[in-house]
Amino acid sequence: MSEAIKVDIWSDVQCPWCYIGKRKFEAGAALFDGNVEVEYHSFELAPDTPVDFDGSPVDYLSQRKGLPVAEVEQMLERVTGIAESVGLHYDYDSVHQTNTVISHELLHYAKAHGRQLDMKERLLKAYFVDGRHVGRIADLADLAAEIGLDRDDVIRALTAHDFLADVKADVAQANAYGIQGVPFFVIDGKYGISGAQDPDTFAQALRQAHTEKSEEKNK
Repeated sequence: MSEAIKVDIWSDVQCPWCYIGKRKFEAGAALFDGNVEVEYHSFELAPDTPVDFDGSPVDYLSQRKGLPVAEVEQMLERVTGIAESVGLHYDYDSVHQTNTVISHELLHYAKAHGRQLDMKERLLKAYFVDGRHVGRIADLADLAAEIGLDRDDVIRALTAHDFLADVKADVAQANAYGIQGVPFFVIDGKYGISGAQDPDTFAQALRQAHTEKSEEKNK
């Protein structure tokens, strides 16, 4: 099982199912017990969100989806419970609803410096668990520095929007694939898996991709 299976994952930093799906995918990859190469791609669930939304996630979702506050609170309670089941402690009372485009630019910056996976984990934890702001350059630079990236260079790159074209390319690719929701996993460029599926589903897809890759090699 030496040859890695490439997995491309479209997700958003403020998507609760993306963090849950990340944990379930990681568990599935562990069950697969082979080499997996992961690359994250940008997807903006709500590109029209202001950087500093004046209100709570409950207010935001109620306004955006046109749902009663009580129903939104039940939705968040449910997703918080599911997050707990995979070891994630969501704190919606502290979440800063924001625009995520610059956080996606940071993920591309981190990828260029070989740290994309670490940055993705840090951003998700910052948003859902730590109550940090992930929509402002200074706050993002602080988070980047926490994983060892150069804070001043991050500010330079994000201020100049060096990686905005890469974000747009990811969004365009998602549209080309017909991806309408995230997380969305593309296994070895062949199999699409939508949503935070069970670890077994991911493990099975990885095994299938590995078997087919081996068969093609031996032809």
